[in-house]
Amino acid sequence: MGYVIEPKAVSSVAVNGSNDRFPVRRIFCVGRNYAAHAREMGHDPDRELPFYFTKPADAVVDNGVDVPYPPMTENLHFEAELVVAIGKTAIDVSEENALDHVYGYAVGNDLTRRDLQSQSKTKGRPWDTGKAFDDSAPCAEIHLADQVSDIENARIWLTVNGETKQDSNTNKLIWSVSEVIANLSGLFTLQPGDLIYTGTPEGVGPVVKGDVIKVGVDGLTELETKIV
Repeated sequence: MGYVIEPKAVSSVAVNGSNDRFPVRRIFCVGRNYAAHAREMGHDPDRELPFYFTKPADAVVDNGVDVPYPPMTENLHFEAELVVAIGKTAIDVSEENALDHVYGYAVGNDLTRRDLQSQSKTKGRPWDTGKAFDDSAPCAEIHLADQVSDIENARIWLTVNGETKQDSNTNKLIWSVSEVIANLSGLFTLQPGDLIYTGTPEGVGPVVKGDVIKVGVDGLTELETKIV
């Protein structure tokens, strides 16, 4: 059996200390998972269960690769994120067992066409145009889970052209990594190759062509992206 069109190459993310790569199956993103960010976007974080949106697998961009300023927007925003890579099938797992399904962790940037997202929110429409566009998920290399300590108490920060814009800690996640995996695995069968962008802290803002964005999480490889 053949294909009527040539299939696209598998999207993937680099793995720390290896020439092998992590194949990306799906990208889940947690919305408004830091209280201060939820408030800066005009929402009450104390009353909401976790909710999710997705990006296509081929939205992933390697560390150090330039990202073109996307079309149809005048307000492209950065969002620093801790990324969780799933390495074992997870079906309705408990919080206690959730981390057993993690392959590793990485630093990501949930690029957002904020104006299009805001229009979608106002009209009660899906967020795809604001979130799921080409090259919208830069991701640094994945560090194996057993090589990362205290990931749920790690500084997370972002700079633009050397100026700090976001500076927080993963201990401020409304829903922890364990809780997110447990909840998400009750809604979907998580499979090896799935990535979870766990949410962004306060301080999100716009970038323009020529800006260099750097994102860091303690213990993980820093992510650098230039907007061109």
